[in-house]
Amino acid sequence: MPRRLFLIVFALANVGGVIAYLPLLTLLLPLKVEALSGAERIGVFTACITAGALSASGANVLFGWLSDRSLRRGGGRRRWMVGGIVATAASYAAVAFAQTPVALVAAIVVFQFAVNALLAPMMAIMAEEVPDAQKGIAGGMLSLGSPVASAFSAMLVGSAVLPEAARLALVPAVVAACVLPLLLVRGAPSAAVVVRTPVPSSRRDLVIAGLSRLLVQVAAVVTQAYLLYYFESIVDGAARGDLPARIGGLLVLVFVIPLPIAVLLGRLSDLTARRKPFLLIAAAVAVAGLLGMAAARDWTGGAIAFGVYVTGSSVFVALHAAFAMQLLPNPAHRGRDLGLFNLANTLPSLLGPPLTWMLAAPHDFTAVLLLLAFLAGCGGLGMLRVRAWQ
Repeated sequence: MPRRLFLIVFALANVGGVIAYLPLLTLLLPLKVEALSGAERIGVFTACITAGALSASGANVLFGWLSDRSLRRGGGRRRWMVGGIVATAASYAAVAFAQTPVALVAAIVVFQFAVNALLAPMMAIMAEEVPDAQKGIAGGMLSLGSPVASAFSAMLVGSAVLPEAARLALVPAVVAACVLPLLLVRGAPSAAVVVRTPVPSSRRDLVIAGLSRLLVQVAAVVTQAYLLYYFESIVDGAARGDLPARIGGLLVLVFVIPLPIAVLLGRLSDLTARRKPFLLIAAAVAVAGLLGMAAARDWTGGAIAFGVYVTGSSVFVALHAAFAMQLLPNPAHRGRDLGLFNLANTLPSLLGPPLTWMLAAPHDFTAVLLLLAFLAGCGGLGMLRVRAWQ
């Protein structure tokens, strides 16, 4: 398949991967938790996110390793993606039927295990079948997933005719439709062996890059998972009734804005073979947005600041994905190593919710947002310690 067309197919599959988790974790789950738990919603929601993160951490490493074994034996990684789609659909059914906080936490654990059976092999396929010379723009195209998934989320919560069960059934069906083309096509075979790293990478570089991403991702976990509760803390009570729909629309807007920026900067990083300057700028923008969220006292201020934060964070994460794939030390263990690297995405879900529980109150998120701004700044500066690339 032509390489440009394969980039589009992979970007569509990534959209499906993001739809698999973003609508549930940002809107559908908080709404269900609030309905089940009321005033205890922050504690129950924290339990869901924390237990789910533990499940996701192990599952991503496991399915990355299993897909490595399948690849070496000639079976490929795509069979695991098929299993992940089926298991994800079953986990959504478990969420729909959960009627107690304990049952809901258990359903989220199953969901995170299932969705990572889909995501782990998919990311390894990008590392193998997208040439190094196109990884920057491919990383930028990954940012397409969030705006499309956010638009889908807004449609789900904005539709008065869709009951909860229908919403939860629709998500895995859309995921399967998006991922199907990637299951049927292959990228350029030569892409798996192309390596163009100006400075030899090492496990040290991969660890430092992972720690930097982890620090930045803590803020992403908190701002997305607790976004509904954050806006409830700064919006007057009379205006809270339509917050889920307003937040859904906001998510679409703020995730669309970074898309052309990420693609452009990704392409520039490919052409210049320089990743770090773009990552540092993106991290600085994210920090500014978090500080703005801490200072905001109404919907308008909070929405603008959140948009600034998402722009910086989305660009950082998208370009960082391309960066990390060129730091993998052993082509035979891409799936396993990406699974270990993915801990930088899942461990923040273990750190962020407890920090929020300790520092945030139902009506005040200022302290936790200031801490998140500090952590994101440290994460951006940490990339200066990576020796590979400039």
